[in-house]
Amino acid sequence: MRTLEHYKGLVAKLPDLKKEIAKVIVGQEEAIDEIMIALLAGGHCLLEGVPGLAKTLMVKTLSDALEMKFKRIQFTPDLMPGDIIGTEVMEEEAGRKFFRFTRGPVFANIVLADEINRTPPKTQSALLEAMQEYKVTYSGTTHDLPAPFFIIATQNPIEQAGTYPLPEAQLDRFLLYIRLGYPSEKEELMVLKNTTGVKKADLKSVLSGEDILELQELTRQVHISDELAERVNTLVRSTRPESSPSAFVKQWCDWGAGPRAGQALVLCSKARAVLHGRFSVIPEDIKTLAFPVLRHRIALNFKAEAEGISADRVIEELTHGYH
Repeated sequence: MRTLEHYKGLVAKLPDLKKEIAKVIVGQEEAIDEIMIALLAGGHCLLEGVPGLAKTLMVKTLSDALEMKFKRIQFTPDLMPGDIIGTEVMEEEAGRKFFRFTRGPVFANIVLADEINRTPPKTQSALLEAMQEYKVTYSGTTHDLPAPFFIIATQNPIEQAGTYPLPEAQLDRFLLYIRLGYPSEKEELMVLKNTTGVKKADLKSVLSGEDILELQELTRQVHISDELAERVNTLVRSTRPESSPSAFVKQWCDWGAGPRAGQALVLCSKARAVLHGRFSVIPEDIKTLAFPVLRHRIALNFKAEAEGISADRVIEELTHGYH
């Protein structure tokens, strides 16, 4: 049985992990925190940002700082499900022919699904079972995925031609919907200086896959009071137009978040507590994570889109004065 001191030792390595990532990635601290929170909570995340914000490099750097197997899948319009989960190949041995399942790139600890909205729904859905069940089925045989298993998908918000928006059912599988913004002027200057020379960052591995599994176990043990659990429940239910006390929600939303959103918000709040070296959830954890947890689980109506009302604006309204 693991002792409290053992867990504290693992938690103490999380700042070191962030330092290793910062050797390569300038700024984007909020996004990096949210990716680490998704990893600790045992979920997956969708990373959205315009080209050139180092989305792919951020994920690759995270994998370099962890002793875990990493695979990158570049999603394209002609990508097939078998290209992701694997396929059967015919082999011959001692005069006997047989089929053998060849595992695809999804069989890794960290999987980068790059530009996931560039591939058709049939291929996008191939990730559904993997993300939810942590296993894939081919020809009636089920294959377990390695543990820990973490998918980070990226998408470009501005290109619409030749893209296939993720359906709501798939979006809901992502624990967090993370948005990357432009760096500050100072950060962008540092990027120019750091990336146009010959010097390369020397990254070292900080945590192993076994360490991450133990941290995920610790995350679920973090305390959340009944009062805060009730706050989460109330917040999630207030996103639903038919039951929300908010006139703002009734005016702008078609439908709100389901029970999975409440589970995600509690788990992510616990993970944020661990990331900050705490073993109890505080209101700030819930308010901070309400945005990446809920923004892809709220459907705005046509009137809201016409008026430029975003899901973040709805969440801001619901969490106003939250402390």
